[in-house]
Amino acid sequence: MDGGVVTFVLAILVVAILVFVSILLTGKRGYHFNVTVYQAKFLEIENKLRQDNPATFIATIIEADKLLDKAMVEMGVAGKTMGDRLKKIGGRFSNLNSVWRAHKLRNAIAHESDIEVSYKQASNALAIYKQALKDLGAI
Repeated sequence: MDGGVVTFVLAILVVAILVFVSILLTGKRGYHFNVTVYQAKFLEIENKLRQDNPATFIATIIEADKLLDKAMVEMGVAGKTMGDRLKKIGGRFSNLNSVWRAHKLRNAIAHESDIEVSYKQASNALAIYKQALKDLGAI
């Protein structure tokens, strides 16, 4: 085989490997969300949060948690529960501990009858869910 052909084949292999590594490092795994739909849904959730209406504090946290879970399911992340899915996909979030904290707040809301949530807690949880959805490319 001619030396020029070997060099050409090696160059193509190097470029292919670099493209593959770059795809892996950017975290794009081939799934594309309908960003417009997710943005509209999250904006709807954010607009429901009212400082003068404590009932909205709990509702918005639950809805945002469901939206994040829906995004992970849509991506094909395996797991029976959102917690299982968070364990599998954790590295995709810029702040996994915050996502866990927001999800644990949602679980406390769902399982404890006497939980009280402040506006600040709800607002912080929504900010965490928003960043998590951005990290996944959903919004």
